[in-house]
Amino acid sequence: MQSYGANTRGIVLKVLSIVVSAYNEAAGIEKFYEVTGRYARALREKNYEYEFVFVDDGSQDGTSEILDRLAEGDSEHVRVIHFSRNFGHESAMIAGLDYATGDGLVFMDADLQHPPENLEKIADCFEEGYQVISMVRTANKTAGTVKKITSAGFYWFINKLSEVHLEPNASDFFAITKDVQTVLKNSYREKVRFLRGYVQNVGFKKTTIEYEAAPRIAGKSHYSIKKLYKFAMNTIMCFSNVPLKLGIWAGLFSGFLGLIVLIYTLITRKGAPSGYATIVVLLCFMFMILFFVVGIIGEYIAVIFDEMKDRPLYIVADKKNLH
Repeated sequence: MQSYGANTRGIVLKVLSIVVSAYNEAAGIEKFYEVTGRYARALREKNYEYEFVFVDDGSQDGTSEILDRLAEGDSEHVRVIHFSRNFGHESAMIAGLDYATGDGLVFMDADLQHPPENLEKIADCFEEGYQVISMVRTANKTAGTVKKITSAGFYWFINKLSEVHLEPNASDFFAITKDVQTVLKNSYREKVRFLRGYVQNVGFKKTTIEYEAAPRIAGKSHYSIKKLYKFAMNTIMCFSNVPLKLGIWAGLFSGFLGLIVLIYTLITRKGAPSGYATIVVLLCFMFMILFFVVGIIGEYIAVIFDEMKDRPLYIVADKKNLH
């Protein structure tokens, strides 16, 4: 890893950038800074310095003012990026990726569900030469049964569709070195994106660290059913074109079904199958397949449309302690 500077003893230091996306986290952001900062300072024994890169994703609850106050009180370690509006969690992480200056980057949520005590393990992995560190969640006591089942089902489904294997239960808690940061900054700039998936897809020397999600210190999850659906669809669009091929299989199945109806008609010699219900069910089924395939094509066209517009991933309204 690259050197950063020297402390009073003349020992070369390295910097760990802690990238934090914050959206309406006023109730807990100071607690996060206090607790995580304590663990970050402990890394000085391993000759590490640290910086916080807080990305304020258009917060409306006073988070912006709190972050500005933290930046003013600790200008050496706290950098703040304010978006002009809410662009979403993925865009906030991309901004942190763009502005972080450390030799190693750690991406965390601001609710302390990602335990900061793992920073020491992450630093040890960096020292062992690992460049990508996936944090794998083994338990989440605050998540309901439905969320656990749907999460497991999502990873199973995307791994079946995609040639890229995504680590089940990997979260937006991960760490990368500066070399990986450069690759992601320069080569993974899609408008529709799945950053944690890209991190697992870039290669390099990789390892995993298991952790148990801690209780949320304040607030609630910002992922609604609508956002989770959009998140799942974006992931599928990013890593698989298999859904586009469903039209072929649907066509073959429909043709096979038509062949069965034809054979039935010839054998019974009664012309078309009798019964209003049979005809209605068959037509509804065929149109269901048709519109389903058209919908899938529409999703991919929407992705292409977003890429063609080439609008910015985020807009920075203000920065603190960044040049």
